[in-house]
Amino acid sequence: MEHETTSDELLYLLNRALARELQVSVQYMMQHAVEVGHVSAAPRKAPITAQAKFIASHTYYAFPGPRLKKTAITEMRHVESIAERIVVLGGEPTIVPDPIFMGTTTREMLENDLEQERGAIELYERIIEVAERDHDDATAGLFRYILKDEQRHHREFSEQLKEG
Repeated sequence: MEHETTSDELLYLLNRALARELQVSVQYMMQHAVEVGHVSAAPRKAPITAQAKFIASHTYYAFPGPRLKKTAITEMRHVESIAERIVVLGGEPTIVPDPIFMGTTTREMLENDLEQERGAIELYERIIEVAERDHDDATAGLFRYILKDEQRHHREFSEQLKEG
């Protein structure tokens, strides 16, 4: 059975990844919903542009809009994959997300989202190392795949900040 050789360290790291993915999937979706709500509530006299204000912001950014929602959905898929992997390895998946951060300005939100992705990249690189050490090719392969998504998200948030 596969889970008999799984290290406690790997299961711990997988649950850290799961808590992070739970956090950002909710965080990104709520940031998207709040932004859409603000745009929808804007006076109808002015045309709605791609540069919508986000919560108390005095600086305009081309908000990620649909990209942020798509990112949240991708993170939800990661939640599913990681939770299933933890169970296969004989662990108990966490249901507690890391703290959710909405931000009060668009810039603050995007800077935090960028930091979340940077942290995920570091964590997932570590998970790959530990999985390889434990001869767990399936977990290493899963996280190589997820890592590519996180690197893309990091790049998108970085580009968004540069546009602002």
